[in-house]
Amino acid sequence: MKRRAFLGLGAAALAAGAFAGWQLIDNGQQPLLLSARDDAQGRHYAVGYRLDGRQAFATAVGERCHDVVPHPSLPLALFVGRRPSTRSYLIDTRDGRLLQTLNSPAHRHFYGHAVFHRGGDWLYATENDTRDPGRGVIGVYRLQGERLQRSDELSSHGLGPHQLLWLPDGETLVVANGGIRTEADSRVEVNLDTMESSLVLLARDGRLLSKEQLADRQNSVRHLAVAADGTIVSGQQYMGDVGDAAPLLAIKRPGRAFQAFPLGEAQRLAMTQYTASLAIHSELRLLALTAPRGNRFFVWDLDSAELRLDVPMPDCAGVGAVADGFVVSSGIGRCRLFDCRQAPIVGRPLELPAGLWDNHLRLA
Repeated sequence: MKRRAFLGLGAAALAAGAFAGWQLIDNGQQPLLLSARDDAQGRHYAVGYRLDGRQAFATAVGERCHDVVPHPSLPLALFVGRRPSTRSYLIDTRDGRLLQTLNSPAHRHFYGHAVFHRGGDWLYATENDTRDPGRGVIGVYRLQGERLQRSDELSSHGLGPHQLLWLPDGETLVVANGGIRTEADSRVEVNLDTMESSLVLLARDGRLLSKEQLADRQNSVRHLAVAADGTIVSGQQYMGDVGDAAPLLAIKRPGRAFQAFPLGEAQRLAMTQYTASLAIHSELRLLALTAPRGNRFFVWDLDSAELRLDVPMPDCAGVGAVADGFVVSSGIGRCRLFDCRQAPIVGRPLELPAGLWDNHLRLA
């Protein structure tokens, strides 16, 4: 999707009292919103903002990034290159210093996502083996000082791995294998008729614990959210005919099979066969999803699957949970905060730069 007209990289100051009654501050400090963002000239940035609009940093990087991986205890974050990038960027989140441009090894490229282990010494990144296009690998990197060094790689046990997250035990990886083969340095799909998408549970040492697939092979499992109780939700991007009734959300509750999440037909149609970012609010037991092609933002009750919110939001992009509910960014409009503590859910604009945010955000 082409990035929209630039609406200002600087942030306006938040008017005093504008968020009275909103619990934005945790432990005396507002969360730091981390995301990738462009400007009007197509230049790429790794950015950090407080939710009141204060800019922490905006660091120029060599290409468009996708997801952001905050370190669990240090003021560091890896901005991961967008598929098929061979570079990612390790940033000091206090001042935006570029600490390292991380290069993938020969015959590998990044798929846009990674995770730090809870101990902070190891990072795991989804990658493509370009000698066997689509064969998924998980690159294993060790953090030594302020640099990541590649140490090993694991099989993703599937094709085209995209996002990966930890289960609450901190030792089991959840991997969304998109099932798509792409040639080296390309985003062109070459196997849409023979896709093999899957949801994999992987021990940290690489042992395959489980592998499950959805009924329609062209329903590509891409993005994930994991609740504190181990519930996994995946968002799909359907690669078949636009008129097919493909379930675009799926859920795996602890001890149960991976299956479609019950969606209302109006919501499924509004997604236009494409989902982007997911977030779970474990305390409020809510699931949030952005559907940028359909310009819609959704919230459901995670346990009952009751629809709690379905609102228009132009090119909605990243979503993350905060104390009150969810923060959502946009490719062409204002970032918003949705207070989900009671019904009805209330959304308000944030004093953050408008537009040109990429598909993911993280709160650190």
